[in-house]
Amino acid sequence: MSGVSDLTLDKVVIRYGDTTVLHQIDLEVRQGELIALLGSSGCGKTSLLRAVAGFVPLASGRIRVGAADITNLPAEKRNCAMMFQSYALWPHMSVAQNIGYGLRVRGWSRERIDARVGEMLKLLQLDGYGSRGVDQLSGGQRQRVAMGRALAIDPALLLLDEPMSNLDYRIRLELRHEIRALQQRLGITTIYVTHDQEEAMVLSDEIAVMSEGRVLQTAPPEMLYARPASRTVAAFFGAPNLVPAKTREVRRSGESALARVEGDGWEGWCTGPATLQPGESVTVVVRPEAVRLGRAARHDAGIVWRGVVRQRVFRGTRTLYAVEVGGARFTVDAPPDSPLAPGAEVTLDVDAAHTWIVRD
Repeated sequence: MSGVSDLTLDKVVIRYGDTTVLHQIDLEVRQGELIALLGSSGCGKTSLLRAVAGFVPLASGRIRVGAADITNLPAEKRNCAMMFQSYALWPHMSVAQNIGYGLRVRGWSRERIDARVGEMLKLLQLDGYGSRGVDQLSGGQRQRVAMGRALAIDPALLLLDEPMSNLDYRIRLELRHEIRALQQRLGITTIYVTHDQEEAMVLSDEIAVMSEGRVLQTAPPEMLYARPASRTVAAFFGAPNLVPAKTREVRRSGESALARVEGDGWEGWCTGPATLQPGESVTVVVRPEAVRLGRAARHDAGIVWRGVVRQRVFRGTRTLYAVEVGGARFTVDAPPDSPLAPGAEVTLDVDAAHTWIVRD
């Protein structure tokens, strides 16, 4: 992947009347990268996508593609293709006519359109479907037609607004891998809007987590999961245990630190950013799968809690436990062997390397 910045948003602000929906957004997307905008409804992710497409004017800020400033370009001159949540297919047109619609608007000849539509049908595994009406297609096939229409114009940027939200879970699992493989094969710079954290992690080179019109953190999925910048970002991924604590001692090493922390009736060592200071009120992020049940305590290597199993949920390859520790409940994602019944007394052992400290 190139290190060239293909899309740059510089202090982008959007207002609808007196309401500011995007606050000073800075974002860079490298050439050929797929970045997901992840957040709950109303966080501003679709407004940001529409601003890049040219459908929403900026109150302030700039948008650049490469070295070109496109802030004031009309949508039809931006060479962006946007795939809407509803797909917005023409019901009175065939599959081939829908895919070729943008080419006709651009004045392509019939021969060039037919050739390009044929390429798209083959690319998207829709050979033989060109003459069908879109109402004769499954949801997954309609999604492919909408993708073909977007790709047919050979856009510089591909913008996808929750394209799989209307599909059932099994089809989403299949299509998200197809989308990722297709995007990588074509090397097209892509922005993908979603509220589904699993979908974002599977598809993306990087994820921008958004809340209340702001980008909270932008990083590769692995970094966001293991090293969230805040409690809010941590809560987006994997239903973590978020434990209040206070730092007592800090040992720094490079860009991280090992800190001795104290909570309500417990203490232990946890990993966090190198900027930590003794005496801070913090939150310890502990992923459910990082907790080991019933292990011997290693007080110099992490945290050990003692608790009681209150609930057990069998999930096939894993078992989910709710364990009460003091007045708090912890989620533990464990292997299915040696099941523990509700009421069992257990220890919860967490290695410091599998924790992360965030500031509240």
